Amino acid sequence: MPEIRKVQVTDFAAIAEIYKDGVLNGTGTFDIVPPGEDAMRARWQELRDMNLPYLVATEDDRVIGYAYASPFRARIAYRYGVEDSIYVHPAHKGKGVGKALLSALMAASTEAGFYAMYAVIGDAENTGSIRLHEQAGFEHTGKLPKAGYKFDRWLDVIFMSKPLRPTDGPAQGMGWAANEV
Repeated sequence: MPEIRKVQVTDFAAIAEIYKDGVLNGTGTFDIVPPGEDAMRARWQELRDMNLPYLVATEDDRVIGYAYASPFRARIAYRYGVEDSIYVHPAHKGKGVGKALLSALMAASTEAGFYAMYAVIGDAENTGSIRLHEQAGFEHTGKLPKAGYKFDRWLDVIFMSKPLRPTDGPAQGMGWAANEV
């Protein structure tokens, strides 16, 4: 199994390469042009400023995957839920890296005080991501038909959700808005 740890500034060259493969060869992201290392670092800095988890999976000290939580939506009432993003190096797909990252990300998000995690899966044919989330206890909650266009075809978006903590009382903490309120 890979080692899961918090991201470090030196990880972004590998992260940019992993994401580049996802952009150029996959439909899990609707980006068309791969952002470079500096852009990926800037994305992380925004999440870091909101105290959101960002993790990497390593093997022999090489980054082989990464995962992070981001705000599900920008409006303040959404601040207790986060959206997950998981990317794995193509040579390591199907080996449990995504499962390890998602498990650690759910734990880190729960510890950070979030109540729910949402998966917004690009492409209804992205069976690997759908299966990963189902196995982690996510429920299907909706579909946006033909929400994006990539690789000369229309792509649906699948929504899945998983509670991280009970919601039978008032919310505790500030969610991702802790630095904004």
